[in-house]
Amino acid sequence: MLRKIRIALAAVTFFCITWLFVDFTGTASDIAWIRWLPKMQLLEVILALNVVALVFLVVMTLIFGRIYCSVICPLGILQDIFGWFGKKVKKNRYTFSKAISWLRYGVLALGVGSLLLGVGSVVQLLAPYSAFGRIATTLLQPLYKMGNNVLANISEYYDNYAFYDVETGLPNNTTVLLIAAITLVVLAVLAWRNGRTYCNTICPVGTLLSFLSRFSFLKIQFNADKCKNCSLCTKNCKASCIDFKNHEVDYSRCVVCGDCMESCKFGALEYGRSNQNNQNSPIDPSKRSFLLTSAIMATAAMAQETKTTDGGLAEIEDKVAPERQTKLTPPGSLSAANMQQKCTGCQLCVSECPNHVLRPGTDWLSIMQPTMSYELGYCRPECTRCSDVCPAGAIKPITKELKSSIQIGHAVWVKKNCIPLTDGVSCGNCARHCPVGAIEMVPSDPDDEESLKIPVVNEARCIGCGACENLCPARPFSAIYVEGHEVHKEV
Repeated sequence: MLRKIRIALAAVTFFCITWLFVDFTGTASDIAWIRWLPKMQLLEVILALNVVALVFLVVMTLIFGRIYCSVICPLGILQDIFGWFGKKVKKNRYTFSKAISWLRYGVLALGVGSLLLGVGSVVQLLAPYSAFGRIATTLLQPLYKMGNNVLANISEYYDNYAFYDVETGLPNNTTVLLIAAITLVVLAVLAWRNGRTYCNTICPVGTLLSFLSRFSFLKIQFNADKCKNCSLCTKNCKASCIDFKNHEVDYSRCVVCGDCMESCKFGALEYGRSNQNNQNSPIDPSKRSFLLTSAIMATAAMAQETKTTDGGLAEIEDKVAPERQTKLTPPGSLSAANMQQKCTGCQLCVSECPNHVLRPGTDWLSIMQPTMSYELGYCRPECTRCSDVCPAGAIKPITKELKSSIQIGHAVWVKKNCIPLTDGVSCGNCARHCPVGAIEMVPSDPDDEESLKIPVVNEARCIGCGACENLCPARPFSAIYVEGHEVHKEV
C-alpha cells in the first residue's frame, strides 16, 4: 500500500510540475494548487522564508522520513523513472554501500557557502529543483511546442483553429543548452545504473533532510525472525541503504519508496513506529495509508488563490540586443542583488513568460538566473506571471497596479539610430506605444516647429518596460533602449 500511494502521488506531482514548465498558454499556472507545488520545494521554501511550508516539510520528515524526495521533488521522481527502465533491463541490480559522508557534507557546505557569498551558479548546478527546471524548460518545452505546431498545422488544414503556431523557443545560449543536456545525461546514467546516487551523494537538499530523517517516527524496519537473508531487499533498494546481513537500514538515505517491502517474500520488512530495540511495532496499514495520504495531499489545502493574467504575445522582431551597463531584472525582484542571492535558476519564470522577455543570463556567476531583453517582446504592465510563479522569493508577488509603477530601468535615446534623422521620415512609434507616457516627441530643430520630431524621455516617469525598444522600427539596433537599475523603485 505504501508503494502504491507513493507512486500515485509522485505521478501527480511530476505531471503537474512538468506541465507548469512546458505549458505556454498559462493554463497550468492559472490553477492555484499546481502553481503552488514549486513553492513546496525545500531550497525555495528556505530562500522565500516561507515559514508555514518549512514547518510542514520538517514535521512531515520527522514523522514519515524522506518522502519529500519520493513524492514532492521532481528530480527525484525523474530518477525513479530512469531507474525503473534500468530495472527492466536487469532485475535485482542494486547493492548496499556505505554513505560517502565526506562528499555529502562537503557538497552541502559548498552550497551553503555559495548562497552566503551570492555565487548563484554553484547553487543552480546543485539544487535538484533547479536542475529539473533547466531540463524541462530548455529541452522539453521546445519539444512540447513543436508538437503543438504539428497539431496546429493539421487543424488548420481542416479549417479548425483550436491550436495556433508558436515559436519553439529553442535556446540561443549554447552554454545553457549544454548544461541542461549534460545534467540530463548524468542523471540518467546514474539512475539507470545505481538508482538514487545523486540524491544520496550529491544533492544538498537530500543531505539536509537526512539530518531529520534519522529521527523520523515511522521507519522501515527489519523483523529478524522472519528474515531469511535472501538479499532481495538490498538488491531492490535504489538508495543502497539496506544492509541485509546486519538487518540495518540507513535512515539518512532511505527515501521511503516501499520497493524493499514489495520485493520481500517473507514479510520481514514493515513500515512502522520506530523503537530503540529495532523491533517492529507497526501501525495498522489502513491508518498508515491515511496518514501518508493526508500529509501529502494537505499541501493542496495550503494553496492560496491568486489571479494570474496572460500578458499576450508581443510581435516578434529580428533585433540585436544592446549592450546594457546594468542588466534588467523583473519587476518584483527588488534589486539585482536580491535576484542574485535568492534565485535558484529553476527557469520557471523563463518558461512562463508569455512575452519572451525573460531568458537565462550569460554571466558565469549567475548563468541560470533570468535576465530581461526586449528583442522578442516587451514586459507588458498587465502581466505578473513571473512574480506569481516564483517559488524562491527572488521575484516577489506584485499586483498589476503596482507593476505599472515599478521602475526597473529607464529608456535611453540613441541619436545615430533614429529613423527621422537617418531616413528623413516621421516615426514616433516609441511615444505612441509607451504605456506610461514617458516619451514626448519634440521638433528635431528647436527653431523649426515643422521639422521632423524626435523622442525625449522623461526618466523620472519611465518604468523600463521596453515597449519603446521592442517596437522601434530601427534595425538591427533600436534607436531607443532600456538601461537597467541596480535597485528598483516606485514612481
